[in-house]
Amino acid sequence: MMDLVIPDKVHDESRQGEALLLTPVEGKNNGRKLYIESYGCAMNFSDSEIVASILAEQGFETTGDYTNADVIFINTCSIRENAETRVRNRLKEFKEAKRKNPGMVVGVLGCMAERLKAKFLEEEKLVDVVVGPDAYRDLPNLIDQVDGGQKAVNVLLSREETYADISPVRLNSNGINAFVSIMRGCDNMCSFCVVPFTRGRERSRDPFSIVKECTDLFNSGYREVTLLGQNVDSYKWASEDETERVNFANLLERVALINPDLRVRFSTSHPKDITDEVLYAITKHDNVCNYIHLPVQSGNSRVLELMNRTYDREWYINRIDAIRRIIPECAISTDVITGFCSETDEEHKETVSMMEYVKYDFAYMFMYSERPGTLAAKRYADDIPEAVKAARLTEIVALQQQHSYSRMLAQLGKVQKVLIEGFSKKSKNDYAGRSDQNAMVVFPVDERYKPGMYVNVLAERCTTATLMGTIVPPDPLKGEGNSLTGLK
Repeated sequence: MMDLVIPDKVHDESRQGEALLLTPVEGKNNGRKLYIESYGCAMNFSDSEIVASILAEQGFETTGDYTNADVIFINTCSIRENAETRVRNRLKEFKEAKRKNPGMVVGVLGCMAERLKAKFLEEEKLVDVVVGPDAYRDLPNLIDQVDGGQKAVNVLLSREETYADISPVRLNSNGINAFVSIMRGCDNMCSFCVVPFTRGRERSRDPFSIVKECTDLFNSGYREVTLLGQNVDSYKWASEDETERVNFANLLERVALINPDLRVRFSTSHPKDITDEVLYAITKHDNVCNYIHLPVQSGNSRVLELMNRTYDREWYINRIDAIRRIIPECAISTDVITGFCSETDEEHKETVSMMEYVKYDFAYMFMYSERPGTLAAKRYADDIPEAVKAARLTEIVALQQQHSYSRMLAQLGKVQKVLIEGFSKKSKNDYAGRSDQNAMVVFPVDERYKPGMYVNVLAERCTTATLMGTIVPPDPLKGEGNSLTGLK
């Protein structure tokens, strides 16, 4: 049996710098080898799948060894400083490989491309081609330009491009979980974020292409899709004659109706846009998971205003209360930034009190890191000392560990609905998969069940991040077979 690895749904540090490998497209081999390495969020890894599809059609074969490649692409992230540092260091290694193989093409894709194109091309002379997130269709032409001895750049942002007609090749996949991009870009203009400048304005894919992609995935054996967008709740599409309109709640329902055995997740929600209609859509369909990632960033209204988050503390609490009321069993995760410009100790304490109020299941927590080109970098001084930022981060990380552990303890003695995704990272004697609430669940292998099947697992022990238990047989009186029906 293949060694199946469990992918993280948001920002998996273990995948940073991962190179993709694909089965060659029959009859299309042009003799050239392609190496793509990805950094950043799930959206970047999804984009690499689109790039791979475009170039596979041109006859490129992938390689896991960049020194053997004819074309090297690095798909980049501008959200965090450490990602930029890693990319720069990696480009220096690629430059050394190019010195030994002058015909090699080295390119930068993604979010760093637009912002640092002059540095990469002219000042540091590290790359031959720079391609923004909306210009991947132009890659064959750009590679031809470089082959002809020119540098090539296309970082134009589009108001229309969604790559709706491109069926992405699934990279390094376990054949069970897939990311499906439903929209591109962002209109939110949070002052700490570069995404609106690097990925452009918000535009949504048509719902028919999304449903078709999810249907094809299900028919190919996939059992879980995660609908991706910078802000999925603002998804909106209308037919040309305006007679048909689809919002995110409608889209969720359409995907859920493909098959009750296709599990549906989504990321990321924005507090200003998540509606009760979306929450009721989750409760209506057993196969839409009881899990919402709802970034708070700060618990203080003044800091939220400086961040241009367009909601205040009270609004966020209202949305949390709605989730708890409509979906009582829903797990909630979040993002938190400590030490944002001018944040006081009292304001930091409001973030702590927000965490105490919500008691998140999981959280992604960071110290504020100024990103060049953002509104915050232009308007505000990054004036909180690093030691203060670090102390605040240490405090919230410790608090979150307590909350994560208490959330896990509350699941003990309950039967979890688990989609088997593969073997546990620690032992081939254990399977692992995620519960409806997105908790990792580990349990002994049972020969009757294989990856891609659903099982009921009684949670017996836990850590702060993992539930451990044993499979319990389905109850025939409840009509429970190997599907999600009746398990929610």
